[in-house]
Amino acid sequence: MQKVLITGGAGFIGSHVVRWFVNKYPKYQIINLDKLTYAGNLENLRDIENKSNYTFIKGDINDESFILKLFEQYSFDGVIHLAAESHVDRSIANPTEFIYTNIIGTVNLLNAARYFWKDNFGNKIFYHISTDEVYGSLGKTGYFKETTSYDPRSPYSASKASSDHLARAYHHTFILPVVISNCSNNYGSYQFPEKLIPLAINNIKNQKEIPVYGKGENVRDWLFVEDHAHAIDLIFHKGKAGETYNIGGNNEWRNIDLINLLCEIMDIKLGKTPGTSARLITFVKDRAGHDLRYAIDSSKIQKELGWKPSIQFRKGLEKTVDWYLSNEDWLNNITSGEYQNYYDNQYVKR
Repeated sequence: MQKVLITGGAGFIGSHVVRWFVNKYPKYQIINLDKLTYAGNLENLRDIENKSNYTFIKGDINDESFILKLFEQYSFDGVIHLAAESHVDRSIANPTEFIYTNIIGTVNLLNAARYFWKDNFGNKIFYHISTDEVYGSLGKTGYFKETTSYDPRSPYSASKASSDHLARAYHHTFILPVVISNCSNNYGSYQFPEKLIPLAINNIKNQKEIPVYGKGENVRDWLFVEDHAHAIDLIFHKGKAGETYNIGGNNEWRNIDLINLLCEIMDIKLGKTPGTSARLITFVKDRAGHDLRYAIDSSKIQKELGWKPSIQFRKGLEKTVDWYLSNEDWLNNITSGEYQNYYDNQYVKR
């Protein structure tokens, strides 16, 4: 039985990855490590929490001694490292928190893997998951490739760029079997509603203003989160140590165009007159240092590992809207903060 540590597994992307691995690989033992900050929600994993091959552990990757004890206890065969502070606006308000979690936390995991795997690197893998934001900002043309020079523009992307460099350094210096992926913007179910798409869905549902930065001209490449989980599975099992793989949806949208499409879908789903939701769009002061455009060239993972996006954007967006409208309790628990009591109710008092 393989023992796989997934960090940040109660978050948006992490919960999809945990679910994917628990269900697809019943002979693996999946250990989900999450600090349960505002972005970590165990309600995301109710459907698998009692599976025999799943274990949840509450803990902080910044705690070096805790991480070392965890590696000693479980003798992990692989690590899928997703735990990170990831919201750009929060990094502008509090950069230091991002430095500790995204850099120091990653180094603690790298050090533990290096120490406990030193006698047998051959069948191990340390998979570090990053973002396309490390590459900086594109103009109207071009794409981010695995060879694109780093040019981070926010405290968040700078901290992720640092962790990428450290992961590569540990591979080259210590021969630690490290693989890295950089992904574009994800969307789908279980996303914390401070992010653009669930924020807009929730605000439309409640007839509140939809805030759009600047003129809404910033462009992002949107990737359905379940497609991302599939890509992570392929890279974990077939990716080559020392390599980087870009994962993108080949799906560029200006923010304002995306919001208009979402308003159109919401009007249909809610039985409203066309144009009703679009009246809620409100342009707000642009984010400091707001990158203009991100776009991923994912040809490497497509050619080498046979991955490609599986869902057309409108269909994926409709599927996402349906999920949020059908899971009002989850959304209400998130927006009220009630979800933070789930750990105590489910684990501590059990």
